[in-house]
Amino acid sequence: MSVRSLCLAILSFGDATGYEIRKESTEGRFSYFDDASFGSIYPALARLEAEGMVTVREEPQAGKPARKVYSITEAGRTEFIHSLCEPQAPDTFKSPFLLIALNAAQLPPEVIRRALERRKAQVLDELRLLTETEEECSHPGSAWTREYGITCMNCTLAYLEEHGEALIKIAEDAARPAAAAE
Repeated sequence: MSVRSLCLAILSFGDATGYEIRKESTEGRFSYFDDASFGSIYPALARLEAEGMVTVREEPQAGKPARKVYSITEAGRTEFIHSLCEPQAPDTFKSPFLLIALNAAQLPPEVIRRALERRKAQVLDELRLLTETEEECSHPGSAWTREYGITCMNCTLAYLEEHGEALIKIAEDAARPAAAAE
């Protein structure tokens, strides 16, 4: 998904400022779809405005510069729907934890233990965020997506619980010959 499509997706749920779009794309319900920085959001919004896909209005604020609020137009909504009909790119998954797991035989067991505990805590935090939004999730697609996320996080947590000791054992087994050689 492009930053352009991500902006249109967020705006299809309601008007937003560039800051709000960034927050939704990093911490909010749109954080699961793609990464977007301020450096990519504002140029995308400027292009979308120039092409008539969004409109912008300025709202005065006391003691601050006016804030720019973006709204999706019908042309923007049509383009967004059209972009969703195109074949999607493969999902990407990046995990610093998995890099540690991949190299478990080269790391001390306590490093693996800490990494497992950190990953479990991250998954539990994600589950908490997903389950906290249950009551405010009246949009059917949002509810389905949230449930999908909860299922993925529960599977991840179960795998870590069931197989974490095996990862620690890899590190322990690799450390034994090194300790015996000393």
